[in-house]
Amino acid sequence: MKGYCGKILMVDLSDSTFEEIEIPDVIYEHFLSGVGLGAYILYKYIPQGADPLGPKNILGFVSGLLTGTGSFMTGRWLAVCKSPLTGGFGDANCGGTFSPALKQSGYDGIFFKGQAPTPKMLFIDNNGPQLLDASDLWGLDTVATEAAINQKVTTNKKLAIATIGPAGEHQSLIAGISNDGGRMAARSGVGTVMGSKKLKAVVLAGSKMIRSQDPQTLKAISRDYARKIKAANLPSLASGAMLPMMGKSMVATDKAIPIDGMLSTAIIKKWGTGFTNTMGMTMGDTPVKNWKGSVVDFPHRKYRHMNPDQIQKHETKKYHCYSCVIGCGGVCDINGISKGRFSHTHKPEYETVAAFGSLLLNKDRDSIFIINELLNRGGMDSISAGNTIAFAMECYEKGWLSPEVTGGLDLTWGNAEAIVTLVEQMIAGVGFGAILQHGVKKASAILGPEAAPLAIHAGGQEPGMHDPRLDPILGIHYSCDPTPGRHTIGAGSYYTYMRIWEDVTWAPKVKLGEDKNDEYEANNQVGLKSMINACIKQILDGSGGCFFALVSGLNHFKLFDYLNAATGWQKTANEYMTIGLRMQTLRQAFNVREGINPRDFKMNERLSGHPPLTTGPLKGKSFDMDAMMSVHYQFMGWDKKTGIPTKTALEDLGFCDLEMEGVTHG
Repeated sequence: MKGYCGKILMVDLSDSTFEEIEIPDVIYEHFLSGVGLGAYILYKYIPQGADPLGPKNILGFVSGLLTGTGSFMTGRWLAVCKSPLTGGFGDANCGGTFSPALKQSGYDGIFFKGQAPTPKMLFIDNNGPQLLDASDLWGLDTVATEAAINQKVTTNKKLAIATIGPAGEHQSLIAGISNDGGRMAARSGVGTVMGSKKLKAVVLAGSKMIRSQDPQTLKAISRDYARKIKAANLPSLASGAMLPMMGKSMVATDKAIPIDGMLSTAIIKKWGTGFTNTMGMTMGDTPVKNWKGSVVDFPHRKYRHMNPDQIQKHETKKYHCYSCVIGCGGVCDINGISKGRFSHTHKPEYETVAAFGSLLLNKDRDSIFIINELLNRGGMDSISAGNTIAFAMECYEKGWLSPEVTGGLDLTWGNAEAIVTLVEQMIAGVGFGAILQHGVKKASAILGPEAAPLAIHAGGQEPGMHDPRLDPILGIHYSCDPTPGRHTIGAGSYYTYMRIWEDVTWAPKVKLGEDKNDEYEANNQVGLKSMINACIKQILDGSGGCFFALVSGLNHFKLFDYLNAATGWQKTANEYMTIGLRMQTLRQAFNVREGINPRDFKMNERLSGHPPLTTGPLKGKSFDMDAMMSVHYQFMGWDKKTGIPTKTALEDLGFCDLEMEGVTHG
């Protein structure tokens, strides 16, 4: 009764066999579950140099250690693999209802090796696993696939289904995996790997018990957290029209103002991630015109169409992920907008609104609703797709692309009709979309070296819709995380919200009035904060935790207490941070083993202010990304020059005791 199942299922798609693999307790104590268990299995079972789209790559679906234990905000799951997008460790995080279904099937993770000769789907109920023919599902979008499976499979339990759409089937490198009608584990090309294995879907219907060591303590922690969430509300007069003013006020001072994370929770409760649609414009957080513009290029008369109040007018119901007490999700009626093509869509997340709004100078809100549903059904990452189209539009602006090359598409900034058409082409892999379907790095390689400065990515992966010129620690994680370009790993603002210094004795406290400009320098405080961000995010992802719970504040979301109650370990917060460091170091070691130079993951220089913006709230802002990477590596225990984990760090973290053969060190 330790919160975890103690075993995984390994499925060989080449010969349709199954193997249950027992996982020793020591592995959970060293890597938790979730992303840590995924990294352990991938490192152990993927041979060095394996082709990401070949039979030797492994695709895993992993739940979190806390999922199903009675803890709140711990219903996330991850897909893990060797990424075809970066060539290194890949993972994609998603909510919904799939995570508890993994553990109710009796496994902490389900992993796939080999390649099926014809389309297959895995079905697991209490009678065990089966590989079923899925030829009739191949070619269907994600929503139609779920509907067909629910008709095809008869069971007393509601099915949990993860599937790919057409983008994954034809192996677009920016394809994701969908569950719950279009909720996406979108990043790292995980859907591409699933398509390469001819695996159409994973369908779960188990009902096995998930047990924990101390359910009464878990219940008490959850009750206290739920009470705080319920009390976290904005004034009744708060409206979306106020958000741009709020954003402007947040960048009006260079002094740090520690804010209780429950304020962010109250905002997310009201609007979901859409609050950033307009607030980010006046802060400078939201990228504009392929990251080279500012709010001057996309002023209020254009971005006001993205007011979250206007988007929520289409909302017909709200929803929560499994074990969630915040409820940021929603379903929107778009029948009229799409002229009957689609009846509804998930409420567009901020990332999608920004990627297909300000990034492309597109003020047409209705087109974003349609694009959102196209991408969800097609199974394609909205962040990568938007960045790639922005790259194409800038190339078109410079005259490097002609209408003849684009197939007649007019790729002038803000052309909503052309953007929708291009998204459809990218999902189908046809027309000019066939050139863009693999992301910005591949597209720029086709156009030649002169296009490289316009290709905004980090190590092959496009960045999330948050600007490091506002928060340089975010840039560290874009460039230094083993899965680069990710906006949910860490930032200076995240560090302030989570108040980790109240639990971790060596974490620096953010004090009222501190100079925020210090975070533009590669100093020890920056290195320590970025290291802490990286470690706590690994703990969260090993637990199945939601990022919004983390930024509500660890003084409220008692992650370490939850883990002790579930497992009975009684570890200190400092000891858990060592676990997080070990998890992150293993992911970095995987990349090094696969021949990746960590320095090659440095993000495009435009994102660090080279050259600096000349207008907007981030005018003149820049920082030295190379120096920032060095100070992060130093505090991680990795070689300061190369980013390779040092022999001393590996020994201190116990990798020799765990017999992790082949871990490369500096």
